[in-house]
Amino acid sequence: MAQHGEYTDPGGIPLPGRLRFLQGEPVTEPLPIAESLRNTPYRDPRAMAAPEQDAATRKALELAVRVGELMLRCGAGTRDVESAVVAVAAAAGLRRLEVDITNQSLLVQAPAPSGTPVTMLRVVRSNTRDFARLTSVHGLVEELVRGGIDDVDAAMRRLRRIQRTSRLYPRWLISLGYAGLAGSVCALLGGHTMAIVVAVVSALLVDRIGRELSKRAIPSFYAAAAGGAISVVLAWAGYLVAAHGWLGLHMTAADFAYAVSSGIVVLLPGRAMASAVEDAITGYPVTGAGRLLTVFLSTSGIIVGVAAGLSITLRLDGALDLHLTAPKALQFGSAAASVWLQTVCGVIGGVSSAVTLRVMPKHLLLAGVLGGLGLFLAAALPQYLGTGATTAVAVAAICAGVLGRILGLRLGAPALVVVVPAVSPLLPGLSIFRGMYEAVAGSIVSTSVTTQGQAIATMMGAAATALAISTGVVLGDVVSAPFDQRVLRRGRTRRR
Repeated sequence: MAQHGEYTDPGGIPLPGRLRFLQGEPVTEPLPIAESLRNTPYRDPRAMAAPEQDAATRKALELAVRVGELMLRCGAGTRDVESAVVAVAAAAGLRRLEVDITNQSLLVQAPAPSGTPVTMLRVVRSNTRDFARLTSVHGLVEELVRGGIDDVDAAMRRLRRIQRTSRLYPRWLISLGYAGLAGSVCALLGGHTMAIVVAVVSALLVDRIGRELSKRAIPSFYAAAAGGAISVVLAWAGYLVAAHGWLGLHMTAADFAYAVSSGIVVLLPGRAMASAVEDAITGYPVTGAGRLLTVFLSTSGIIVGVAAGLSITLRLDGALDLHLTAPKALQFGSAAASVWLQTVCGVIGGVSSAVTLRVMPKHLLLAGVLGGLGLFLAAALPQYLGTGATTAVAVAAICAGVLGRILGLRLGAPALVVVVPAVSPLLPGLSIFRGMYEAVAGSIVSTSVTTQGQAIATMMGAAATALAISTGVVLGDVVSAPFDQRVLRRGRTRRR
């Protein structure tokens, strides 16, 4: 038998000292529940006394499950939900916990003092973008972690109050937020006054029709298709009015593309896209695949709607001889003033997108500042340093991820609350429209417009931009994790 300190092989036979380099690593033991919270905002939780009865264990587990369910319903990512569930369970005194989140289901199990496992399952069949409620849940978990709540019943009562609270902002203000996002995107692309007006009206109309279709339980694919078609038809109608000089309005062919592109940005599932990539990268492949499929279907609906709208409008254009043309370049302006104009549009777009996501008023300014910074980097890096457009977008997303986590936690909000609206103006609406225009116009108007291969290349470029945004945000969050410990410790000390 091997003596203490001797090296052994897998069969327990002692190895000579000269063969100690063959000794393997020690057996991997399960991590304590609190250790799984490393690099999360809920690290180092202050635990209550361990439950001594099965009923107390069930009560603590129910609190953790309901927190996770509400976070999923409000649009949180899988990693954030799992961290919050584990943090609540650890703060409530549970020492062992199994958590499984698969797309829409949340399964949690913990052993009771009697040894009987307690299992709870929640299924979230619908979700909404309610970042104010998500911030309130984050605050509840933070208070549990720092020991500010020492009773499970008190935490459950506070959670119920958060659930019953009315949604932030009236619905008409949400519609104005969509209009502001569309107008800012159109302006930063280079659209003139008429194009901006058309983009704003289009956003309002698409939002209204989307709500009506949702009330009738129409799947999101068809709602996205209807929105894409409406954006094209309305922009074409505005171009038709301006082309004939009615009402003294002016709108170029490029303005037509910019107006449609702005409407597409409003429809793009930016939050779902970021969540899908984050889940796939951080070890939740099944959930990531499910969300990617949802993103693909929603984007496909937009593309189908744009293609249908273009098919109609381009045939009418051929009959009326209006000569619509695709914009020749995807780059923004090259003058220094245009960079600052884009920065201002980024601020407006970030704030407008934050309103549509129901971000708390105290976080709107931070979302706008990060949005302006992102657009500044995306415009300035290619112009002054010669980087590629996709690389510049990725750098902007990384910076938004880093600052969003550090500053967001300092203001009492999870990172995604300010990062998601900040990167919304960067979404590739113009690339998607140009790709569809190239694909549809080449077969309807003439063969000299572009080839199908160019259309596919443009769409692939749009996908690359979307992927750069999503992966950049996740990388920024991961990189900033070691630096937020001081912020969290200072915040918890200040609140005691």
